[in-house]
Amino acid sequence: MLDLTSVGIVIPKSVHFDKPLHLKSGAVLDSYDLMYETYGELNETKSNSVLICHALSSNHHVAGYYADDPKSIGWWDNMIGPGKPIDTRKFFVVGVNNLGGCHGSTGPASINAKTGKLYGAGFPMVTVQDWVAAQVQLANHLGIKQFAAIAGGSLGGMQALQWTLDFPDRVQHALVIAAASKLTAQNIAFNDVARQAIITDPDFYGGDYCSHDAVPRRGLRLARMLGHITYLSDHSMAEKFGRELRNGPLGFGFDVEFEIESYLRYQGDKFADQFDANTYLLMTKALDYFDPAHDSKGDLREAFSAAQADFLVLSFTTDWRFSPERSRAIVKALLDNELNVSYAEITSSYGHDSFLMEDRYYHELVRAYMNNIII
Repeated sequence: MLDLTSVGIVIPKSVHFDKPLHLKSGAVLDSYDLMYETYGELNETKSNSVLICHALSSNHHVAGYYADDPKSIGWWDNMIGPGKPIDTRKFFVVGVNNLGGCHGSTGPASINAKTGKLYGAGFPMVTVQDWVAAQVQLANHLGIKQFAAIAGGSLGGMQALQWTLDFPDRVQHALVIAAASKLTAQNIAFNDVARQAIITDPDFYGGDYCSHDAVPRRGLRLARMLGHITYLSDHSMAEKFGRELRNGPLGFGFDVEFEIESYLRYQGDKFADQFDANTYLLMTKALDYFDPAHDSKGDLREAFSAAQADFLVLSFTTDWRFSPERSRAIVKALLDNELNVSYAEITSSYGHDSFLMEDRYYHELVRAYMNNIII
């Protein structure tokens, strides 16, 4: 049956930039490509655009599906489309794969034009600020001077925040969902354990595994399994898997016995087949580095003093990775700057992954906010 709320078949696009991009690390990318997708129509005044920023392991494929792979549904398809909370009958929506990614944008698995070889471990470190700077170039390419809204969950929400600080006059509204102004020590620790799983894999070869015709699959697999545990809540794992055994009686060994073990190994194997290890290292480090209040000695109010946008900040009760407390700190800093802020703490059993789920109350909040945006 035809889904009238889907944007339907989508075609990814690539744009090349020759203008050098100066990164926060001091490195310079002389040229780079960005992969992106668009949904809906840009209006005559180009005032109806919405930028979607992706989280750690996502990409530009936000909504719809590909003609040659109908099962390739966009990662936020339940949020974006005709009649959905971010309604493509009203808005022109842009999804982009960040620099350092492994889904078409220039990253470690790309060819370095200077050497004619893969970047590999030589790809420079990137930050949230660098991603925003590159996204600005994409906006310029599309002729968009100001976004009606910039939205994202988790690391995507951090990018939305950074936009309001670095380019305050180019953002009307920011939707910051399941995010934080910086990582806790515990979160940094989780990321480092995941990176160590990859780096210590014998097939990593210092990041130059491609030249050895190898893939650090075991490390990637473990990194994803660890990460996936932190994205879920204890309640959601108990509800979905409990202590169910996969094949009946106890096996008294180390093979898969519990359903949760089977699920995590499946997710790890799937991820290791699809994602680049160097990209994973870069993305998690960018997450660690994000801290807009660093230069103001931790003063969030001062850090957000440049912002001009209106904000919708959403958190989820069982998200222990980016707890509601972290969102409330953002809200306070924005209110201290006398900005317009709407905040909701949503009851959900899905943990950090709640921002990806189709929850009626959550979606109605986003819909109501987006409906009130004047374009």
